[in-house]
Amino acid sequence: MNEQKKPKKSKKKVLIISAVIILIAIIIFINLQAQREKSIAITVEKVKKENLISKISASGEVKPKKSVNISALIAGRIIKIAVEEGQIVNKNDLLLKLESTQYEASADRDRAYIRSLQAEKIKAEAQLENDKRNFQRKESLFKKELISSEELESAQAQYRISKANYDSIGYQIKQAQASLRSTLDNLEKTVYNSPIDGVITSLNVEEGEIALVGTMNNPGTVLLTIADLSVMEVDVDVDETDVIGVELGQTSEVRVDAFPDLVIKGKVTEIGSSAIQTIAGSEESKDFKVVITLEDPPKNLKPGLSASADIITAEKSDVLTVPISALVLKESEKETETAGKKQEEGVFVIKDDRAQFRPVEKGIMGELNIEIVSGLEQGEDIAVGPYSALRQLKDDMLVKAEKKEESS
Repeated sequence: MNEQKKPKKSKKKVLIISAVIILIAIIIFINLQAQREKSIAITVEKVKKENLISKISASGEVKPKKSVNISALIAGRIIKIAVEEGQIVNKNDLLLKLESTQYEASADRDRAYIRSLQAEKIKAEAQLENDKRNFQRKESLFKKELISSEELESAQAQYRISKANYDSIGYQIKQAQASLRSTLDNLEKTVYNSPIDGVITSLNVEEGEIALVGTMNNPGTVLLTIADLSVMEVDVDVDETDVIGVELGQTSEVRVDAFPDLVIKGKVTEIGSSAIQTIAGSEESKDFKVVITLEDPPKNLKPGLSASADIITAEKSDVLTVPISALVLKESEKETETAGKKQEEGVFVIKDDRAQFRPVEKGIMGELNIEIVSGLEQGEDIAVGPYSALRQLKDDMLVKAEKKEESS
């Protein structure tokens, strides 16, 4: 009997051990399956506080605040140029002269004609006085019935003729004087003096050339350009999406290509109220002109040099920031009656190797980082890249996080 029971006990023991082994295998299998859950490799960075500067970048060129183009006011041959390009001039200094012989001759002719008319006027005045006295005598005699009405009317007609002749000569004198003033004005336009203190930045003509006056279709000859280089500006073209953030008085950092190691401070002094005109029918984005007045520019700064400017539109100290690359768009779970589901912007917070989407409210944007007004706390880990991984992330997804190295 004892011998029969012994094999049964052994068999039962084997079954129990086998069941335990199978159970352990199942547990190990389940754990292995769990470990095989797909994870995404990402880079994480902590939410931190720092100082943030929001800038708008634009490019343009250096220009003087005051620049005057001297154009031809009358046609004529240039007989004298009194300045050179780059020369410093003061207000009223002689710049150049045109040939004036024709206008001098016209002025002499007008003066002689005026003198001739004035002599004619003296004669006409004497005749008028004589005819007036004669008419008055005839009028007196007619009242006494000593002469006929025909004689009175004849004297009156002669008086009126003399007066009309006298007035006509007076009008001719005024016309001749106006002609003289016009001639003298043209004569003055043969001499060009500097309207401002400045520097001759361009001289476009030579002695002997003919200066031409501009018409509706053809511009006149620009003889030279004078610029006041004591105040220099940079005219930049700002994109329509950025110009709404630009305000008068904002500070700017200007870099001129010719001075690569120099940063020139400046302030926004003018903002264009309308877009810069481009080719008709162009669908490209519009640009607006913004003028930055430079503070203490180098003395050898020249008009026309290429420049770029960073306009500081906002500054904040000790605010929560995240890299701009961390922001992602996710379809909101809430629906609106008009547009259905809308997208919301946020970041993926990483906790216990799991990703969780967190909507955020943004503030100002810096060069690489952006302010977070609400939605995050300092010290939290967030996914910052790579871009391909951020596109695949979903809530509660397993991630393999790698800390981003802090730049020294």
